[in-house]
Amino acid sequence: MSITTQALVSRQVNSSVELENIVLDPLRPDEVLVEIHATGVCHTDFACMNGTLPAAFPSVFGHEGGGVVLDVGRNIKHLQKQDRVLLSFDSCGSCAQCKSKHPAYCQEWAQRNFGQKRMDGSLSLATPDGTKLHGNFFGQSSFARHTIVMGNSVVKVPSDTQLGLFSPLGCGVQTGAGAILNTLDVQPSKSVAIFGVGSVGMSAVMAAKMRGASVIIAIDLQTERLELAKQLGATHSVVGSDEDVVAQIQKISGSNGVDYSVDCAGIPMVVERALDCLGTRGKGATVGAPAPGKRAGVDVFAHLVMGRQYIGCCEGDSDPQQMIPYLIEQHAKGEFPLDKIVKFYQVEDYETAFKDIKSGKALKAVLLWK
Repeated sequence: MSITTQALVSRQVNSSVELENIVLDPLRPDEVLVEIHATGVCHTDFACMNGTLPAAFPSVFGHEGGGVVLDVGRNIKHLQKQDRVLLSFDSCGSCAQCKSKHPAYCQEWAQRNFGQKRMDGSLSLATPDGTKLHGNFFGQSSFARHTIVMGNSVVKVPSDTQLGLFSPLGCGVQTGAGAILNTLDVQPSKSVAIFGVGSVGMSAVMAAKMRGASVIIAIDLQTERLELAKQLGATHSVVGSDEDVVAQIQKISGSNGVDYSVDCAGIPMVVERALDCLGTRGKGATVGAPAPGKRAGVDVFAHLVMGRQYIGCCEGDSDPQQMIPYLIEQHAKGEFPLDKIVKFYQVEDYETAFKDIKSGKALKAVLLWK
């Protein structure tokens, strides 16, 4: 049975988003019908909307959903009606990366969202012509009051979970935290520099504090963000527009550079600084996503003689079924104060939410559907 609901529809690249009535296709065996209560807004949504990242149109984006299960396909065994759930990225479960417990690098998922396969058309506008929409973005397309979700995207959580607060765990927050906990595996008493402390970078700051890093350096253009970063665990801050950013970081480290660095901007110049500030055998990671084809330079000789490492980081190399419950648990212990970076908006005020994120007024906006 088809369901009519509301969604934020992007009709074409760089166009305004509109709250419209849409129709969901009937549920398939490996899918779940979810009533969305809240959706986090991620910069990846904007990057797809404006054409920085490849996406198909017209489409429904959104990939940090939280809600309640209304129905399940016959192949779904780990969920039942009325389960409270958080939504994350999809993975096939059968490719080499999934089998090796790295679902963030699922080959099928990457192709479906950013490759030649694009996104699965499972929605249509509730208009006489019934224009087909692309759905299934990150397995969920959660900029909708109801959505059809791939089963592997769904994480069951306790019935008292605050869906609005924790919906951002589905992408941005677990990406920043996972960069520290998984990709870099930051060790206690070590030093780390975090370039860009938006919601992803701020999550990395909190995770670095959880790991017991002795020196946590936040780098950003906005002084207000740097002050908040200090409240959340940063021991030092550097204004990103300073010409001597690398020299300042090296001085703070008390050595020839930091043990770890994270680039949360995806800007080639920032990537270069994140590498240049690494000390001997330092390890850097990029989580910021520029347009495909962008390149950054490396001082090859310094990279060689200092034994530096540079690695990409998608979704924090996280398994959502493990990472999301872990971060909820850490929040309950007071170790991961996510509430300090989240701001709530009614879905009808989505334009204000989008504007506030783009201007930096809000670190992490969450749209409330219910």
